[in-house]
Amino acid sequence: MILSPMRFKNFVWPHNPRVYSIAFERKLAVHKIPFGRYRVQSLGQTRRVLRGQGEFAGERAYETFKALASIFYEETPGVLVHPVWMTTTAWFAGLELRQEPRRDYVAYSFEFWEVVDGDGEGTLSARPGADSAGAGQGGKDAQGRWHIVAKGDTLWGIAQQYGAALERLVELNPDIRNPNLIYVGQRVRIA
Repeated sequence: MILSPMRFKNFVWPHNPRVYSIAFERKLAVHKIPFGRYRVQSLGQTRRVLRGQGEFAGERAYETFKALASIFYEETPGVLVHPVWMTTTAWFAGLELRQEPRRDYVAYSFEFWEVVDGDGEGTLSARPGADSAGAGQGGKDAQGRWHIVAKGDTLWGIAQQYGAALERLVELNPDIRNPNLIYVGQRVRIA
């Protein structure tokens, strides 16, 4: 099987990195209860982190690394297309030379952090409408109407609740990559 090349913004790797790993993390809280027992509470998933190592080889290896480094210095997230991982919006969080570079060979490592809240900035922000509407209620801000996901909500159920087509909600929420997987507290645009 031939894999497509890895891409981030306008940089396309000449060949895919040699090694990569994807870290998934869930924050948990432990609450002690009487008689030595405890209860575990999920505080939700955090960002996914893609790390890897690779080499650029050939007479333009160092120029290729410099082009990758120039993308690192951009202060915005971008679309990351990985040959086996899902396409996602991510921050270019780290780039490291693994040895002294030569004109014809550069060993490097990298790190990308997935944008977790879909706002394009990768920062946690207050949910518009959250103050005036509780979980499961629609809120409104300058960009449209929103629903805050409550326990038991599904995207199909939200569409039914607001008289919208499921396909329309999928169009309005490109950050929801899997319509069958939404999270409590997540904002879903409904109009």
